[in-house]
Amino acid sequence: MTDLAAAFQAHIADRQRTTEEALEQTGFDALVISSGKVYTHFADDQDAPFHPTPHFAHWCPMAGPHHVLVIRPGKRPRLIRFAPEDFWYEQAPLGQPFWAAAFDIEEAGNVEEVWKLLGTPSRAAYIGNETDRAQAAGLALNPEGLTARLDWHRTTKSAYEVQCIEEATVIAARGHHAARAAFMAGCSELEIHHAYVQAAGIVDHEMPYGSIVALNEKGAILHYEGKRKLKNGAVLLIDAGAQVRGYAADITRTMAAPHCDGRFTALIAGMEKIELALCDVVKPGLPYGDLHHQGHLLIAGLLKETGILNAAPEEAVEKGLSRPFFPHGLGHHLGIQVHDVAGRQGAPDGTPAPPPAQHPTLRTTRAIEAGQVFTVEPGLYFIPMLLRPFREGEHRAKFNWTLIDELTPCGGIRIEDNLLVVAGGHRNLTRPHLPN
Repeated sequence: MTDLAAAFQAHIADRQRTTEEALEQTGFDALVISSGKVYTHFADDQDAPFHPTPHFAHWCPMAGPHHVLVIRPGKRPRLIRFAPEDFWYEQAPLGQPFWAAAFDIEEAGNVEEVWKLLGTPSRAAYIGNETDRAQAAGLALNPEGLTARLDWHRTTKSAYEVQCIEEATVIAARGHHAARAAFMAGCSELEIHHAYVQAAGIVDHEMPYGSIVALNEKGAILHYEGKRKLKNGAVLLIDAGAQVRGYAADITRTMAAPHCDGRFTALIAGMEKIELALCDVVKPGLPYGDLHHQGHLLIAGLLKETGILNAAPEEAVEKGLSRPFFPHGLGHHLGIQVHDVAGRQGAPDGTPAPPPAQHPTLRTTRAIEAGQVFTVEPGLYFIPMLLRPFREGEHRAKFNWTLIDELTPCGGIRIEDNLLVVAGGHRNLTRPHLPN
């Protein structure tokens, strides 16, 4: 691990440099970012769990709403901290966090005072969701060209950001180990989830996304949110992470109990080999779309090898026969947001780079570059809705429908690691802490 304060200072120096470039390119003299306002449910007094504006979190790990950051070329960033006196909720003092030395910090006791201290800076852009106040201050609201350039730079991670992701990985790995043990003991989805959060030492709203804890057929629901009390599952697909200082780890594992259908257990082993093989070829310069296409070829090969498809891998991919089994993109950028930004940007200015027609769900179409962190998560699922059109289509004879129907109750398989791209290839951030 690097020295956190020193790594953060270098991270802020990068943010200052790239933001100054973006301001000059878009004609602004300053950037104002607020941490954001809380979302309150309609006709209710209950708030949703607060998530800060991602660009604020890119600059500052301070929690809570209504803080405002001001960045000007050649000047230290100015941070106006919202610090209300409130007996309803805990108000933690700022103290002396490692990051504070990077900012000129002022404090305000209410939201009106925050924006009064900000004033009305000229030729300034604003990023955030407090748009009514920003508009009143004469700020340009969420300008696309500026935001696109800042998004682009978020895909290159600093040493500080990588450290945050690695610390989150250690926490998530503890949860995954506990979840595996609970599954093997015959626990329910709810009990497996409880084992995860207890081992990770977090509560639900502290997770970067809602955990997917799916037994048997529910593993074929890509974003399954249930937590059934069904016990003694044959297959567990668990997709769960953790976050540290706003940065996420995103890890998926699939495992079989001893009483699982042996053919599905063999598929899991095959997908494990495929996932590791795809990770092995990650290096700078490789288009991520090529990696995704290779994933389809490997999965199509496994489907042929196991008798599920009667088609060569190239034919299966060309004709879309592998797509109902692997209907999502191979992975996504990872950072402040689990599905981090700019994956489909062709250039810093926001020029779109849409996915090819053959792979419409691909989340990133960019070339792989050193400093990127992204997931590699091939999947193989038995989803009746996606397979249904092929039962009567021109390629129906290419599918072993008897075997498919027998394996459908087992659900699906997804295996996911987080990779940091380095000059000579990559470093797997997940496997040192969760080898299998």
